[in-house]
Amino acid sequence: MRLLKLSLRNRIFISMMLLVLVASILIAGVTVFQYKQESEDYHRERLERKEQAIRENIKFVLEGTTYLVNTENMPAILQENDKIYEISQVHDMQLNVYDLNGKLLIKSNESFFRDTTNVQIPKHIVKELENSQKKRYLKRSQVNDQKFQSSYTYITDVKFKPLAILYLPYLQDDDLLQKDLNNFLVKLGEVYLFMFLIAILISYFLSKYITKSLKIVSQKIIETRLDKRLQKIQIDNASEEIYALVSAYNSMIDELEESAVKLATGEREQAWREMAKQVAHEIKNPLTPMRLTVQSFQRKFDPEDPTVHQKVDEYTNTLIHQIDTMSAIASAFSNFAKMPAQQNEILNVPKIVKLALDIFNENYMVFHSEKEEILAKFDRTQLIRVVTNLVKNATQALQEVENPKILVEVSEDETMVIIRVSDNGIGISKEDKEKVFEPKFTTKSSGMGLGLAMVKNIVETYDGEITFISEKDKGTIFTVKFPKQKT
Repeated sequence: MRLLKLSLRNRIFISMMLLVLVASILIAGVTVFQYKQESEDYHRERLERKEQAIRENIKFVLEGTTYLVNTENMPAILQENDKIYEISQVHDMQLNVYDLNGKLLIKSNESFFRDTTNVQIPKHIVKELENSQKKRYLKRSQVNDQKFQSSYTYITDVKFKPLAILYLPYLQDDDLLQKDLNNFLVKLGEVYLFMFLIAILISYFLSKYITKSLKIVSQKIIETRLDKRLQKIQIDNASEEIYALVSAYNSMIDELEESAVKLATGEREQAWREMAKQVAHEIKNPLTPMRLTVQSFQRKFDPEDPTVHQKVDEYTNTLIHQIDTMSAIASAFSNFAKMPAQQNEILNVPKIVKLALDIFNENYMVFHSEKEEILAKFDRTQLIRVVTNLVKNATQALQEVENPKILVEVSEDETMVIIRVSDNGIGISKEDKEKVFEPKFTTKSSGMGLGLAMVKNIVETYDGEITFISEKDKGTIFTVKFPKQKT
């Protein structure tokens, strides 16, 4: 399973290493097998040559003897002038002669080979020899890790009539061949070690070259985002398969861009439709009491009424209040619609935050800064807007709390400025937490719910983030982070 998780580059590298390793093992195995096969062929052919030469010598002896050439006289013929011992020494082999029934007639006294002679040849060997087409039987045996080849063949007269059975025990001495094999394997191992090192280098660069194009494609796919401008892949000298993959990716990019444009347009239109509905709804709310007030004033207006001036003032205040409400709605919508311009002003954040708090008169508000000076690039007006919106929300959450408290803190870490606004108010319910930053969401009876959406919009414009933690009836902590000025 772990092998399946390896990258394509590592798989190619490991596969090539295994290929070289398996090839070297196979060649070494074939070499050992070939050496052994050649050794067997060498000893077989050598025994055949010696056998043929010994038979020719015996034939020569038979042609020059004065004895009657038959099976019974074979011992006398071969012992004459120690011919059997002479032949044994010349050919460096022990030889035994049996009659046609397999009984021992005579043997040489050569002691170079282990004497494995039996007085009687097994009957099955005699039968095998008699039935063989070449009138020859070869028996292989092994004694104490020594390999023997025993050759049985007929000694014939001039008319090719069998006279006796010639037995030649042959010891396979493989020391020289084994030494040659060992030397060859050592040299082969050195060559393959060198080739293995070369293969490592070649496979490393080859796998890197093969997967280079795939790595580019995978990186581009990882970077694919609907909210970013996507770049097409341009690759030269790639294989046909890679070109097909790149072509498919580039086609997908074109389709994604078209889909993203359509989606963005649709979402924007939908958002403005929803916003228009909300604005229309909020404006209709004060229009109704204004209409009723005017109608009531029209019905009940009496110039002779001594309290007419008082009633006019009441009607006027009611209208002014409703007009102010509509004005606030229009201002909130206008502020939300405006994207904050990045002025890149270098501000002393604690100073600006403290300045933003000066408009609030609540005595339960506490300000604390870790340092007197923490610099950051931010638009002054937008930063004040962020702070005032957060503090305003906190004050509205404390209206029903007996001992209200708001704590505004400014601190920093290695790269970010941190502003925290904490309160011990009513908190935010679990159902509302996911909707806090959505436009038009509000838990208050008035307002459009654009404040926190606007704050989030501003903070994210300056590469920052806003988060919060809240517990029902215990309080809420809003945390704003944005990059500080590098020193």
